[in-house]
Amino acid sequence: MNLKGIKLTWLGHATFRMETSAGKIVIIDPWIMHNPKCPESEKKVKKVDVLLCTHGHLDHIGDAVEIIKQHQPLVVGMPELCGWLQTKGAKSVSGMNKGGTQTVAGDVKVTMVHANHSSGAEDGGQIIYAGAPCGYVIEFANGIKIYHAGDTNVFGDMAIIRDLYPPDVALLPIGDHYTMSPREAAYACNLLKPKAVVPMHFGTFPLLRGTPTELKKLVSGVEVVEMKPGETIS
Repeated sequence: MNLKGIKLTWLGHATFRMETSAGKIVIIDPWIMHNPKCPESEKKVKKVDVLLCTHGHLDHIGDAVEIIKQHQPLVVGMPELCGWLQTKGAKSVSGMNKGGTQTVAGDVKVTMVHANHSSGAEDGGQIIYAGAPCGYVIEFANGIKIYHAGDTNVFGDMAIIRDLYPPDVALLPIGDHYTMSPREAAYACNLLKPKAVVPMHFGTFPLLRGTPTELKKLVSGVEVVEMKPGETIS
């Protein structure tokens, strides 16, 4: 998998850090300090320019508020989720919705796409509406496009994502129970046709039983890149 200078780091579960050639840092689904799969050496966030949030569940934005207070990055997500994070101290937000594209971190284009899941943020023991769940296609200045599916099952309109925003790399959940299983992720690969797929959202909890080995047995024509938490690929 050649990202032409973009650095992609898996921080465990569904959390990824991307660094551009200009040194801009984008973090997707900030669950870091309290993420049991995130290595200790990565638990301190040193820099972040943009937070992309796919939905409001704790295992995806559990550390968003703390990171926002420390670094005040641009926060991107559904308007409802961005509005809630503003009440928690976010000073720079850019809410959007599915089908929209905006430029962040200088020259990084972010398109919000569909995901099939649920979404709610925990606040004071209550669950508040955090907008619909989503995924993102992130396009870098060098032309590389990375699709983060968020939490979702497979859906036929992934073919539309392929046609409009063909991803070079797809970051797909495979854990089953709450998201796609390896079987559904393999079908998603047939729809998306990426050059490479990085499995995520597996093994964090006992219920998330899907494995990269299972996925490898079910796909053809796509490179399955099994990353380890803390590993960086460029």
